[in-house]
Amino acid sequence: MKIDIVTLFPEMFDSPLSHSIMKRAIENDLLEVNTVNFRRFGSGKHQHVDDTPYGGGAGMLLKPEPIFQSIEEIQQRSPITNKRIILMDPAGKPFDQSMAEEFSKEEHLVFICGHYEGYDERIRSLVTDEVSLGDYVLTGGELASMVMMDAAVRLIPGVLGNEESAETDSHSSGLLEHPHYTRPAEYKGMTVPEVLMNGNHKLIEEWRHMESLKRTFERRPDMLEKRELTDQEKAWIKQWQKKD
Repeated sequence: MKIDIVTLFPEMFDSPLSHSIMKRAIENDLLEVNTVNFRRFGSGKHQHVDDTPYGGGAGMLLKPEPIFQSIEEIQQRSPITNKRIILMDPAGKPFDQSMAEEFSKEEHLVFICGHYEGYDERIRSLVTDEVSLGDYVLTGGELASMVMMDAAVRLIPGVLGNEESAETDSHSSGLLEHPHYTRPAEYKGMTVPEVLMNGNHKLIEEWRHMESLKRTFERRPDMLEKRELTDQEKAWIKQWQKKD
């Protein structure tokens, strides 16, 4: 996968790309990341990339020229036609696991990281997706793009090493992940459930499934509205509802 990041602050990406999963993906030739500082395409002596909005109003808007020229540079360097060009925007579609899975299958992602009050509307003509990290506003799009990159890159086959790790993550199955335990078997009076130590893999899988459903039922019942429940899952939920 190739990723290009259009940003005023390329140095912000130095640390995330030099550690952990992202670093491993790059070293294993599974990922190539480039940053494009769109300040280079700013106007005038001070390379301005923003200006006041027509019609008045508070704040400054990103000018179209620097962003258009940045995308043109990326196109010349990598003429792949089916790029996914993603605009970081609080008004965009909320990012979730299914979107991360979509992005992980793409050959080339381009993230446009904005700043200031917003974008000149014409910039939107360049993009395939307008995406928000959540219902809040960040100073810029850099942190949001880092989160989306990490979520997508870890799903690329071969990046994690153990494909089952991604498949059993919270949200990947439509449920939150079940509780996990490791040694010691007892710590400060808290013990590991016996079912996890009896070696019966069928019972272990059933326990994990039940606990995953229970955690989702207790913490994110909204997720269950989208799920087609099995008879067994309905029976478990009915038990928990009685206890309430």
